[in-house]
Amino acid sequence: MMQAEWLPIVMQGSFNEIYVADGTSLHLLHVNEAACANLRYQATELAGMSLMDIAQDILPHTLETMLPMSAEGCAGPHHFETALYRKDGSNYPAEIRLFRYRTDATPVWIAIARDISDRLQRSDESPPCKSRFTAIVSNTPGLVYQSVLRPNGTLSFSYLSGGCHTLLGIAAEQLLARPEQFFEMILPEDRASYLESMDTSAHDLREWNWEGRIWIDEWKDIKWVNLRATPQPLPDGSVQWDGLMTNITQSKLDEIETRRSRNHLAELSAHIEHVKEQERTRIAREVHDDIGGNLTAIKMALALLASRLPRNNKVLAEKAAYVDLLVDRTIESAHRIASDLRPSILDFGIVAAIEWQAEEFEKQIGIPCDFTTNAKEIDLHPDHATAIFRIFQEALTNIAKHAGASQVTVQLARTRSTLNLKIIDNGKGMTAAERLKPQSFGIRGMIERANSLGGRLSIGHTDGGGCTISLRIPLPSNQAAA
Repeated sequence: MMQAEWLPIVMQGSFNEIYVADGTSLHLLHVNEAACANLRYQATELAGMSLMDIAQDILPHTLETMLPMSAEGCAGPHHFETALYRKDGSNYPAEIRLFRYRTDATPVWIAIARDISDRLQRSDESPPCKSRFTAIVSNTPGLVYQSVLRPNGTLSFSYLSGGCHTLLGIAAEQLLARPEQFFEMILPEDRASYLESMDTSAHDLREWNWEGRIWIDEWKDIKWVNLRATPQPLPDGSVQWDGLMTNITQSKLDEIETRRSRNHLAELSAHIEHVKEQERTRIAREVHDDIGGNLTAIKMALALLASRLPRNNKVLAEKAAYVDLLVDRTIESAHRIASDLRPSILDFGIVAAIEWQAEEFEKQIGIPCDFTTNAKEIDLHPDHATAIFRIFQEALTNIAKHAGASQVTVQLARTRSTLNLKIIDNGKGMTAAERLKPQSFGIRGMIERANSLGGRLSIGHTDGGGCTISLRIPLPSNQAAA
């Protein structure tokens, strides 16, 4: 009877949190006001819960190990620290004194808890160390934080620096109380990468490095943030990160603008090349048709005139022969100029054009050039065929000028989805510095042409020395399936 009178006074008058739970099921039987206030639950809500709902690291078999029942029917106290979880999902560290007592009806667990957040924040740091830490944090641009991922998948913050409001637009106290608020700020399209990077860091215990966009409701604005944190495992299976979150909006916008500008320049370069090729084709056609036709007519007229010259006039005959030779040379020059502007062999397809150019290279330069292919024909858009042919021409020009090679091998192959061209020489090779030097306009042009086709051009070394230029171009879907 006496117990019934003073137990409620002790329960409600204590500043510590007091929990009384069933000895078997761990269902809460009694909870005092201090516990309700700290957990932010109503007493009626806690009545339907168990001790494991608020102290998720506590399991029945663990308690049995902690406090085996003595012969007198009581055991304890047992001291330990754990995290207690509030109604909103946040948690706080607590020091627990645990007792076990056998009543007439059933055994009970009595847990007396005390919030030790302030103590932990002050502990492990002497005043000079803390002042230095505070000075460093206050002068660090961004948000210095500590977060913990529990075994049940909940993420909470155990420390947030004063830069929280400046970066996120919310007070540190708000985020500590409701840590899921940060995930809600991440734009939906960036949340998957955030979770994936967090899981990878937790699983592999590697640095967590993530960039993404968040919505700042207070300023109605989007920010780019970079999160870098170092993980360490905790004894209870949790993972703790110490990290820094910074605002990278301006640098990210600059990066996006730079990428956009490069894309525009690439499009402009591709357009200029297209216009140049069209102009070359037009001039080549006019040289071949107009000038070539006129020269042919002149040669025919000259032949007619020469046939009517007096047979005994050697001077006129020699002049006529000289003019005829001059016309032949001019016709040959016109054909060469037209061919240089746009080889007519391209009308027969890229395979025939590359084979012809390889033979011309061997004939003019004197370096053997072997050509192999797995396709008789590769149907391409004329602009694409011209761009690939120009890349091949530039590669052969570089070999002739700089490689010092005695053998060149050309391999053209079509797969189900790509066209692959390899030009291999046994020369002195090409260093990275030579490829990147400002005057390497030929190589840059080759790369730009490949990029404009959606492909990739790479330059590497062969096993026995020399250089390999590899061009890989995706084929249109109708060609890939052919």
